[in-house]
This record gives sequence, C-alpha cells and structure tokens, in this order.
Amino acid sequence: MEQFNYKKANILVVDDMNANLVILTEIIRNAGYIARPVTSAEMAMSAIGALLPHLILLDISMPDINGFEFCAMLKKNYRTRDIPVIFISSFYSREDKLKSFRLGAVDYITKPFEVEEITIRINTHLKIFNMQQNLEAYNKRLYKIINNQIRTIYEEQKNVMYALARLVERRDNRSNHLIRIGKNSRLLAMGMQLSPRFKEEISSSFIETIELAAQLHDIGKIAIKDCILLKTDPLTEEEQEILKSHSEVGARTLKEIFDKKSQNQFGRMAINIAWSHHENWDGSGYPRGLSGTDIPLCARIVSIIDTYDILTHEWKDSIPYIHEQCIAMINMDAGIKFDPEIVDVLNKIQNQLVRG
Repeated sequence: MEQFNYKKANILVVDDMNANLVILTEIIRNAGYIARPVTSAEMAMSAIGALLPHLILLDISMPDINGFEFCAMLKKNYRTRDIPVIFISSFYSREDKLKSFRLGAVDYITKPFEVEEITIRINTHLKIFNMQQNLEAYNKRLYKIINNQIRTIYEEQKNVMYALARLVERRDNRSNHLIRIGKNSRLLAMGMQLSPRFKEEISSSFIETIELAAQLHDIGKIAIKDCILLKTDPLTEEEQEILKSHSEVGARTLKEIFDKKSQNQFGRMAINIAWSHHENWDGSGYPRGLSGTDIPLCARIVSIIDTYDILTHEWKDSIPYIHEQCIAMINMDAGIKFDPEIVDVLNKIQNQLVRG
C-alpha cells in the first residue's frame, strides 16, 4: 500500500447489523476519519476494489461469508494482506479471539461498544500502520541507495579489470582477443543451455556473466615479464613455469579485488576462469591438476574458446590455422584436454563463432 497520513484515513466497516454500522460510523467520523460502512463481505470486496482502506472493522457473524473467511481472503491477497483488521464480536470467546490473531488480525473488540475504547484502538492501530508504511518506504529507499552504491563499486572494479586485461592484450599484440573470447564464450554457453546435459547448470544470468568474466582469463599475465611473455623462441622449463603462474596470479588478484565475501556472480566466475582455464579434462593441466567436472564449468568453456581463438589468430610467426582445422584439432583433444560434451555443442554452433 502507498504511504498515507493516518489523520486522513478511510476505514471500512463490515457488519450485517445496521444499528452497529450507525454506531461505528459515528465513532469513526467523530474521531476525524472517513467511515465506509457496508453490510456484507461481497460489498466489502467491491469497496476495496474501488479504494483500499487503511483499516477494516470486521464483524465475525455474517451470512454467506463470515468474518474469519473474509479475513483469510484478505491476507492471501498481496494488495490487501497488510491492511490492519480489527474483529468485532457479539460475545467474548477465547477460541475466536485466538483464531482471529492466527488469521492476522491486529485486535479483537467485543460488543457492546465502548466509544472511548474503540477510538483509542483505532487511533493506535492507524498510527502503528502508518509507522510500518513509513518504515517500509524508508527501507526501500535505503536498499536502493545501498544497492546503487554496490553496483557503482562493482562497475568500477570491472572497469579497472578490463583496463588491466587490455593492457595484457596489447602487450602480446592480440587485437580484439578479449572481445572474441567474451562473445564466443557467450555463444557456446547459449548453445549448451539448449542441451539437456547442461540446461540445469546454465541460466540466462550465467550466459550474461560469462561474456564479461571470460575477458579476464589472462589477467595474471600482468605479472609476467615481457622477456618471457613476448619471447618468440621456445621457452626454457623455468620460463614455462613462470608463464604458467599467471593462472594463480590472476585468481589471487581477482580475489583481492572482489573479496572472499563477495556474492556477485561476476566476481566468482572471473576467479574460477582465471584460475582454471588451463586445467585439462584428463587432469594433465595446471595449476591444480583438476580433472573432469571438478573443473568449473565456466573455465571448461573458456578453455575451448581460448584455444580456438589462439589457433585462428596466432600472434607469433606461424601461420594461423583455418576454422575447419581448428575445430578438427579441438575434437582430437575432446576427452583429453576438453570436456567432450561441450565439444559436441561446439560442433553444432561452430558456424556462429566470431572470427574477425
């Protein structure tokens, strides 16, 4: 419900006895509120449809739909569930009183009416309801402010990461490598979502996130010296180990930025990709020697896409392979380096891959 000034509240009175309606209407008007008397639950529903009340005085004993049944209906409807309901009864019954509170009523008044008592109870519950509405509105505003601040920090973190990742890309002269990795990882994930094997693991959020997170796969190379990263001759064993360290360096860097307590999917996925995109299906990869489905799904996807992009856009002195040869080479490594079921999906969507 929208916020309201309780001093201008409209109160719905539901009672099949005209005498009671007259008395309650008079009490409400004298208290400075708007009274809306009706004689049945059906009429009450029509009145609520026209204008939501701020409080309902509800008789228990009514024909057709009694007060308890009507209250249960109100509490099941998201538009009316927060409206305070005060039950009115001709006699005191402990069982009825307990039942009314279980149904969500805020108070229980017995007849005959005490004018001052009813006025005080109405004032009290309207004030409480008004405070609850104000508190809810305040919490929503506060949540929005905090959420916007978190999103701003998150976007700033991403921008810093992309800037660093593109510095790595420029160092090894791979033009648009990151963009292709992101787009093709997204395409492969979309194809996998249509597969019964992966449909439970890959959501729309996963697809959106991997396009961004995949571009940070080699962020750890910012720590590798140019003399190793740009070397055209074969690397020594020692240099190879230094180059391999980029996976752990990248994961560690991202962990420091996104923090271990971070719950955003982008941060978690980026860390998993940086750490595990050189792991092999058969356990022969690095840095942890993970195998099979122990390798995060996002990293298994990026591993294939990264290999495809390297083969089709070789940045050293050798001639790049053509698309068909690249796909054939990846298929040869299915079950060795790559998840064979993801390779099956790659075969189906290969013509959609971004190559330029």
